Amino acid sequence: MRIYPAIDLIGGKTVRLEQGRYDKQLSYDIDPVEAAKKWEFMGAEFLHIVDLDGAKAGKPMNLAVAEEIVKAANIPVEIGGGYRTIEDIQMALHKGVRRVIVGSKAFEDKSFAKECAETFGDGVIFSVDAKNGQIMSGGWELDSGCDDVGMIEVFVSECGAKEIIYTDIQKDGMLTGPSTGVLENILDKIDIKIISAGGIKTVDHVKELKKIEAKGLSGVIIGRALYDGTIDLKEAIDAG
Repeated sequence: MRIYPAIDLIGGKTVRLEQGRYDKQLSYDIDPVEAAKKWEFMGAEFLHIVDLDGAKAGKPMNLAVAEEIVKAANIPVEIGGGYRTIEDIQMALHKGVRRVIVGSKAFEDKSFAKECAETFGDGVIFSVDAKNGQIMSGGWELDSGCDDVGMIEVFVSECGAKEIIYTDIQKDGMLTGPSTGVLENILDKIDIKIISAGGIKTVDHVKELKKIEAKGLSGVIIGRALYDGTIDLKEAIDAG
C-alpha cells in the first residue's frame, strides 16, 4: 500500500484546505520544492500535487511549480486540478509529470474520459471526489449529479480504469480518520484499485486502511497530518 505525500498549491505556495473550502485555508512555511525534497528523503516513492487554483479556475495554474518539483525530485509526480483538455494533459506529461489526475471533466463528458484513457493509458488517473456519496466538481463546489459507485463503474466498464483516487470531501483536511467503511463498500461492489485521500491524522489510521488492502486499497494520500506533524512519513510508509 503506497503512501503519497500531498503538496497542495495556491499561488505557488504550500497550503491545505478543510473539506475543500477555500475560505478554510491553512498555509505552511515550507516551499513546495523543499517539501518534495523532504518527502523524497524520508522515503516517499510518489508525490501527489493538487493545483487548487487550477481546480477552481478550470485550467492549470501552478504547472510551473510542478515542473520545478519534477526537476528537483527523483521520484514520480502526479498532478490534478483543472485538467480539462487533452492539450493541458499533454503539456503536463511533457513537463515530466508521470500522470495527470482528471476529475470534473470526466464526470461531465464520458467521451472525454474515454479519449483520455485511450490516448494516455496510465498517464491519466481518474479522481472521484464525493460528499455523502455524491460526486462534487468544479473545485468541489458543485454537485455533479452523479453518485460515486455509478461513476466508478463507468470508469471501469467504459474507460478500462484499473485504479482511481477517491476523496471523501467531508474528511479532507479534517484529521478525523479515513472513510474505511465507504471504501470497503465500493471495493466489495467493483473490481478496482483505490487510492484513498482524506482524514489521515495518525499511523493508526494508516493501519486501519491496511486492513482492506487485500480488497483493493492500493494507496493512501496524506497531506495536512504531515505538515502539522501528527504523523511521521517514515512510520506511515512502514505501516503501509
